[in-house]
Amino acid sequence: MSDNKVTVAVIGCGRISEGAHFPALSKMEDVRIKYACDLIEDKARNKAERFGAEQVITDYKIALEDKEVDAVYVLTPNYAHYTVTMDALKAGKHVFCEKPITINYPLSLEMAQEAKRAGKILNIGVCNRYHRTVEMLEQMNRAGEFGKIYHVYCSFRNYRSIPGLGGSFTTKAQSGGGVLIDWGIHFLDLILYILGGAKLRSVSCEAYSEMAKNIKDYVYRSMWAEDTMDPNGVNDVDDFVTGLIRTDKASISFNGAWAQNIDKNEMFIDFLGDKAGVRMNYCADFTLYTVKNGELTEITPKYEIPDMYECEDRAFINAVRTGEHCRNYIDNILESAKLLDYLYRSADQNKEIAF
Repeated sequence: MSDNKVTVAVIGCGRISEGAHFPALSKMEDVRIKYACDLIEDKARNKAERFGAEQVITDYKIALEDKEVDAVYVLTPNYAHYTVTMDALKAGKHVFCEKPITINYPLSLEMAQEAKRAGKILNIGVCNRYHRTVEMLEQMNRAGEFGKIYHVYCSFRNYRSIPGLGGSFTTKAQSGGGVLIDWGIHFLDLILYILGGAKLRSVSCEAYSEMAKNIKDYVYRSMWAEDTMDPNGVNDVDDFVTGLIRTDKASISFNGAWAQNIDKNEMFIDFLGDKAGVRMNYCADFTLYTVKNGELTEITPKYEIPDMYECEDRAFINAVRTGEHCRNYIDNILESAKLLDYLYRSADQNKEIAF
């Protein structure tokens, strides 16, 4: 660290860099952004000019060879997470890697093992662990306010909104999957976190790719990453998933849809406890349902919700300084990665899988 600042390189200058990490890092007085790196030089130059990165590069290995660089942010498409992160760890850098860890669980395990071998921090971008609502519910559960949580239901469903159809989002070799790995990871990871490190017992999943079998005929309401859409490209990932998960703490059921023929956006999680229940509105607030003094009571607390990306990035920078393994350290995320992998296996094999 130079001048008591953590020097970082941001590898991958796409949407998540602009919407989350560059704004957060640029606000931190103890962080020096030395490199903005992207295969498309104009993207890197744009971010450098707007957020104060010192140098623009297209080859990430230049940053890895720089002894001044303490840590790197891996914000590339999913398929590149493994290669870039492994190279960075072997070069002696701490790493923040966006979710999902990789496109499958075995590769995720290799990354965890390399981080331990190198003695470096490897944090994963499961940002919801730093959302104030999730923090509050995790604390309330530890305090026993819900009693026994016996079941959790979550819905992450939208109306005809497949992202970047035909591009990397819908090409399994590059993304690892569809709505389950893109949206489902956030919901399922925060559920496991709130439950207190639940361990898997069995999974059963069905996955469908029905809404855009003919890419050129697909009609959509909205499309994230529309500029990456390719009418002549590939769509071999799930646009709808449903399943049941058994853990040592509670059962979990879910329905998820990038696209469905129902004009509803349903993004919520229900925690059912024997003393109280909660509906959590995704990335928003929650309502508690309980009994007080013999009366049915419904409470929607009012509280400030800080930017979860800033909280997540601050935790990483602090971990680089102290060596602390915080809530999104790789070892704490592996159960979520294993869950995704086995849900896809269950869907592929059309059977329940027990652990």
